[in-house]
Parts: sequence; C-alpha cells; structure tokens
Amino acid sequence: MNVELPYIPARNGKPRESGLTMMMDKGLSLRETENFIETAGDYTDLVKLAFGTGIFVKHIDEKIKLYRQANIRAYCGGTMFEAFLVRGMFDEFRRFISGHHLEVCEVSDGTIAFPHEEKLEYIRILSQDVTVLSEVGSKVLHVVLEPEQWVKCMQTELQAGSWKVIAEARESGTTGIFNHDGSANQSLVDVLGKEVGNDRIMWEAPNKNQQAWFIRKYGNNVNIGNVAPTEVVPLETLRLGLRSDTFFDFLPAEMQKYKQNIS
Repeated sequence: MNVELPYIPARNGKPRESGLTMMMDKGLSLRETENFIETAGDYTDLVKLAFGTGIFVKHIDEKIKLYRQANIRAYCGGTMFEAFLVRGMFDEFRRFISGHHLEVCEVSDGTIAFPHEEKLEYIRILSQDVTVLSEVGSKVLHVVLEPEQWVKCMQTELQAGSWKVIAEARESGTTGIFNHDGSANQSLVDVLGKEVGNDRIMWEAPNKNQQAWFIRKYGNNVNIGNVAPTEVVPLETLRLGLRSDTFFDFLPAEMQKYKQNIS
C-alpha cells in the first residue's frame, strides 16, 4: 500500500487457497508478459494459456519461466487437453506438461463429449504428478446441465483429485453459470456454493459487473477466473472497495450516509 486507509478489507497473501485471481493469457508476447508481471503480478495467482495457444505460440518456455519467477502458476487451458484427447494422445499430453515443466493442468469436457468416469480417471492420473483444475459446464450454448448434475460433477471431480473446480462461463461470460445476457444464474450459483463450497470453486467471471456480483455475494476473497490482463488491477480495486461498484460494501454503518441515492 502506498498509503494506509482504514476499512480496507484484508486480502489473503500468496500462495493463496482462496481469493485467487486467474488471468487469461490469449497470446501475450514476452515483453507484454514482463509488463503484466510488473503491474499485476502481485495480484495474480494463476495464468491460463488460453484455448490451444500452448500448441503454437512462441517462447512458451520463457513465458512459463517468467510467470514462475513471479510466483504465478501457468497452465494450458482445457481446450488444449481436449485437443490432445480427441486425437487419442493423452500420454503425449502428459509428456507435454512434463516437458514444459508445468505444475498445473486443466481437465475439461466443455467441447468434446466423453463419459464422466473417464474424466475422473484422467484427473486421478494427472493429480499424481501436477495440481489439477477441472472445469464443469459446456461451452456449447444449447447444452444445459441441471444443478444436481453440476453438483455431482464438481463433488466427484474434487474427490478424484482436483484442487479446484472451475465453473464454466467462457471468456464472454454468457454461458454456464451466467445467462445469455451476462447476468448470473443466481439459483445455480447458490446451489453450487452451498453443496460444493465457495472456496473450492473458481468462478469464471470475465466482466466487471460479474466480478462485483461475486465479491458482494462471497466477499473479497472469492476465487475469480478468466480475467483479462488489463482487468487484474481493476479487479483488485473491486476486492479492496476502491471502485464505485464495491465502494460502500466494506465501510462501517456511519459512512453509509454518504452513499448516493440513485432513483
């Protein structure tokens, strides 16, 4: 902090188990990676090398090393896992992870369909070597899971060895745990938070209004993912009550009188 202000809510320190921020790297250059770390590295816990970019982007090993030196864990997005799996190359996927010294991987079934028991077995195998994040929810708009299906998938994946389960929303924030207009599916989120546990879920929430909604609901140490590189610092201001959207959420009652009434 450059100055001490009272009523700034406490943030868990790194390495964190809750209050995680996952940034979505869609192909940053080495220079952009260095600049990102300088400005937002302290507020970032995980970086997802999004989509299948890990297959072809340049300097992947150098980027992973830069993130590691900044105490940020990089991993390849679940689409890459699925790209290997659909080609019958699970063993090659494991070798890719090992060869690039990745300590985290993502297991998902958001694009391709295969039995959930197989997914659990992949989680069991991979969790012997690396930290596993598993994603629940489809990227296909017309594929809708019932709340009890979400709960069952998340609970069994955690039992199989996942560290956290990711609640799908895509980079658009218009599917999975969100409605087509970007608003939260509140009843679904309520069920997941109660039955699975908020701290065990990484909520994908790429947009400011969605991030603020989760902070108001679960507090400033909620896990939030799919954050754009330029939005990590703004997200931290939401977590600290230093942005209008959450400004009054952490202030005492005697200061609430200053809140503007907007009719």
